[in-house]
Amino acid sequence: MATPVSVLRLPKGPDPNSRGFDPKSPRFIALCRTSISTSAASEDDPEQLQREQHARSVLRESFLRCLLSMTNKKVEFHMYEKVKVEATFGASDIDVLNFQVSDLHTPIGVQKEALIRSC
Repeated sequence: MATPVSVLRLPKGPDPNSRGFDPKSPRFIALCRTSISTSAASEDDPEQLQREQHARSVLRESFLRCLLSMTNKKVEFHMYEKVKVEATFGASDIDVLNFQVSDLHTPIGVQKEALIRSC
């Protein structure tokens, strides 16, 4: 039988809702750039800008549907130093840097709920 692993509580972020870290911090700026600038052609052409925005919205919707379809599916993560862990996928943040999983099976035991952070 798998041995439960204790939970490590991380400090809350500085924002009022405790949902993340300061978007003006150097770490956030280096790791979490979420916006892609529009092409130079679209700045002069409103129709081109509208096409780009439509393409982005279609891609965003497709991405969100993909994440939704992954919910409650078994996943495997390949961690540092070739450690493999298995879990049930729960959710991901907007930048796909953090993953919420359930029943995380690690070499030292099972964690009921966990947050996996990527680089």
